[in-house]
Amino acid sequence: MVLTKQRLPRNPDDFPTVQLFLLAIVRLAEPIALTSIFPYAWALVKRFKIGNEQDASFYAGLLISSFSLAEALMGMFWGGLSDRVGRKPVLLVGCIGTMFSMVMVGFATNLWVALIGRALGGLLNGNIGVIQTMVGELVSKPEHEPRAYSVMPFVWSIGTIIGPAIGGMLADPHETWPSTFPEGTLLANYPYLLPNLCCAALLLISIGLGYFLLEETHPDMIPRVMLPDDTYVSDETPLIETSDAIKQPAVDLRSETYGTFRGSIELNRDSVCVKEPEKKGNFNIFTKRIMALVIALSIFTYHSMTYDHLLPIFFEDERVPVDHLPEEGFLSKFNPLYSPGGLGLSMQSVGFVMAINGAIALFIQVVVFPLAAERIGVYKLFILVAVLHPIAYVIVPTLVHLPDSLLYPGIYFCLTIRNIFSIIIYPLLLILIKEATPSSSILGKVNGLAASAGAACRMIAPPVAGYLYSIGSQIDCTGLAWYGSALVAIIGAFQCFSVKRNRNEAAPEEAGLDPKGQRGLVTVVEVNDDEHDNE
Repeated sequence: MVLTKQRLPRNPDDFPTVQLFLLAIVRLAEPIALTSIFPYAWALVKRFKIGNEQDASFYAGLLISSFSLAEALMGMFWGGLSDRVGRKPVLLVGCIGTMFSMVMVGFATNLWVALIGRALGGLLNGNIGVIQTMVGELVSKPEHEPRAYSVMPFVWSIGTIIGPAIGGMLADPHETWPSTFPEGTLLANYPYLLPNLCCAALLLISIGLGYFLLEETHPDMIPRVMLPDDTYVSDETPLIETSDAIKQPAVDLRSETYGTFRGSIELNRDSVCVKEPEKKGNFNIFTKRIMALVIALSIFTYHSMTYDHLLPIFFEDERVPVDHLPEEGFLSKFNPLYSPGGLGLSMQSVGFVMAINGAIALFIQVVVFPLAAERIGVYKLFILVAVLHPIAYVIVPTLVHLPDSLLYPGIYFCLTIRNIFSIIIYPLLLILIKEATPSSSILGKVNGLAASAGAACRMIAPPVAGYLYSIGSQIDCTGLAWYGSALVAIIGAFQCFSVKRNRNEAAPEEAGLDPKGQRGLVTVVEVNDDEHDNE
């Protein structure tokens, strides 16, 4: 095999800042595509005049979930394809498909065209699983994992700022700026084309940057380099005890023999650890630990998606004044089961609030998550957040009882509580899934499975939540949908205990960590679930 030289050889011990930044830009495709439609989905369905107006939330759920349905059907296919042809081509195809999907939705004149457009974007988009795999392949040091895996949720938060802001502020420009977009113009005839065109333009920029600057991360497809005489050697690089050790390091991360040793090495006075080459073969991805994590991810994805779907509907639904609430009887204004209507916010206000929501998520991602993961630990923090998550849903219906002066503080309080839980738990699940994967050769397939399961739950969540909201609005209890989501979160609180703690996570020294918290050059023993059970 001919060895080729990389443009910028990267020290594997360094944090991959540049490549993660480029990957993050490409990652913006999904949150923008998924959330830009949230502020106007309800209005779009009502414009199409499908069924009873009270059922608009249900049809809006179908429109939103069509993307996730198609994505769920193709998630494992794209993950497996990335194992064969590389991560980068699959990633770019997903971005291109999403871009054309948004343009199609913008030109939709009926619900069916919009559904087909959303479904087309989902069919061509396998980016969630592929990006998770690329992050895992870019990061080689365990102490970098919490920081690296927090980048993509961080980008998701940016997308949840850009998407809803664009969707809410640019939807129906004829109504907002009648002098600039008069009757009969293109954007007046297609009121939801402008936000989709803006998002498509951002995706086009991401595609260009990804094509020219993003590097392939698949271990078998990374360009190799010939080792120069002055090969970089850090103070952490183990050396064979020979006179030529500086020129022949025991491990060359850029060579085809990466993962092998030319002999044994002494890490300390008490132990000798040897890294063995990873064996290739048929690995089972349906182990107990992987499936428990996939189920946990699916449960979280479901109730998280219901929150994202219900929030703009609840905000825009007509507000019942507090003075009109009954003062006596079982369904009094202090009864949490009595929550008629929503908050009565305008579409532009919803876009602004959801943009602030993304800013809150950014702060939690950058400041709160790293500190919590470092001080509490990945597994303990995962259990804690999963158990407390139902609180985020129970408190939302109480907003209808707040006076106008306290409405916005109450909204931002609820959004903060929700973001603390949802922003923290997602990267924790990604880290645990990577640790549970028996071989890097099937990491793409495992992440594809997780992405498909998550997409399937995102597909189910909006119509179910919309249907519960429609029923709740008929019985003056729009909180019914929120309580349904809380019930699912409670199930997740119990299910999280089925995720077995990896023995290597209990004591750092068992995972090959030295006292400074860095992983030595050791053989990582994969303990399958049956061995856990025997212990």
